[in-house]
Amino acid sequence: MKSVLLVSGILLVTFLAQAQKFSSDKSYIKFFSNAAIEDITAENTKGSSIFNEATGEIVFSIPIKEFEFDKSLMKDHFNEKYMETEQFPKSTFQGKITGYQSSTTGEQKVSASGKLTIHGVTQEVNIPGTIENANGQLSLKAKFMVKLVDYKIQIPQVLWQKIAEQVEVTVQFTYKPL
Repeated sequence: MKSVLLVSGILLVTFLAQAQKFSSDKSYIKFFSNAAIEDITAENTKGSSIFNEATGEIVFSIPIKEFEFDKSLMKDHFNEKYMETEQFPKSTFQGKITGYQSSTTGEQKVSASGKLTIHGVTQEVNIPGTIENANGQLSLKAKFMVKLVDYKIQIPQVLWQKIAEQVEVTVQFTYKPL
């Protein structure tokens, strides 16, 4: 009887430890540039993320080449001239989420603090967002501004009216237990 209880206890602890980590099932990343002459939007569904709900630690990686634009020429310029994607193929975030209670269902306001790397430059950031806990899945959403100069992304003087100095970034990840 003791061995059955011991084995059951070990299995339960193992299950609970595994259920504390989530990997992204779906992702959606968008950036929006509102400039004087032209608005530019690009979307990406190829991001990946892992979230440890026990510690609050989160990481994500976004392949830059996977951003899709309305015009193919915009994508070419974005990858070759601004983001230099061959040299800097991804953007990453590594940090910690605070304000999340794993025992609470529904939507919760949270904050993610950590290191955001874009274009090979890493900055400390604090990003407000939400996490929704529903039916064993987690959904993280955040919207924040990124100043291009902070990440050494240069806008040619001739295009300053077509590209905003800061862009709005929307990040959404849907997670499933690992």
